[in-house]
Amino acid sequence: MSEVRQDILACIGDTPLLALRTIMPANGARILLKLEAANPTGSMKDRMALAMIAAAEADGRLPDGGPVVEYTGGSTGVSLALVCAVKRHPLHIVTSDAFAREKLDHMRLLGATLQIVPSESGRMTEKLTRDMIEAARVVSERTGAFWTDQMKNTDQLAAYHGLADEIWAQTGGRIDGFALAVGTAAALRGTGEALREHDGRIGIVAVEPAESPVLSGGAPGAHKIDGIGAGFVVPLWHAGIADWIERVSTQEAMAMAFRLAREEGIFAGTSTGANVIGALRLAERLGPGATVVTVICDTGMKYLRGFGAALATPD
Repeated sequence: MSEVRQDILACIGDTPLLALRTIMPANGARILLKLEAANPTGSMKDRMALAMIAAAEADGRLPDGGPVVEYTGGSTGVSLALVCAVKRHPLHIVTSDAFAREKLDHMRLLGATLQIVPSESGRMTEKLTRDMIEAARVVSERTGAFWTDQMKNTDQLAAYHGLADEIWAQTGGRIDGFALAVGTAAALRGTGEALREHDGRIGIVAVEPAESPVLSGGAPGAHKIDGIGAGFVVPLWHAGIADWIERVSTQEAMAMAFRLAREEGIFAGTSTGANVIGALRLAERLGPGATVVTVICDTGMKYLRGFGAALATPD
């Protein structure tokens, strides 16, 4: 008999792990993908949204029916909107026109109130990130809403420890490397530290936009990979998180997202494209016989308008 879940939040996690079949390095490791698009909103951020809200409820920072505010490029906002809808918390989201319209519509449909901060030609920049953070701070101060403050919130790390434990169990402990793009750094930090507790030899790769390679010492710049590359070294990042940092351009990430769809039947966003490129590079580094894991962050359904426009534009 199949299990009946108590609510949609009980469907978060326990996502499948699948192997790449055709997109593989010529002489490298096996690559496995954690299918986080199987979460209720189609995103890995469901895990962290639930962890942040549950922790604040548990210790009294967020009372029953209390309001919540956050700044977000989209997926975190959608996940928070889901969690807040189920738990009956009014949600105010500070976001921007730089991010996928599908995500903004999804947040509104789940009941969130949106405040849109204008971008520079639809691009993600350091100034935009900082403007969104400041706007969320002002809302929290003015209204008394609980600010989840994802850039600094360590409650979310527990969610990614759980992700790591799932990966460890699903691979039977046969994992040699893990690659993930960096937004707030919580996912890479939490997953990486828990994997290293299982086996300290696991190599960790951080992926960042080539146009804004601040983690590897470069200058901030504008890019169009949703959800990553804040344009500055984020508070949850520290140098010991990753063994290597890989730079991936928006064009490379988009091209890989299209390849995943056409060659593997996996429809995901540009951050997933960046993840897979990072995993391929790590697979080449580790060589045959090793296993590398990365993450399908979300579903490509969140980016249909942008992908359609890209397909319609001649090379």
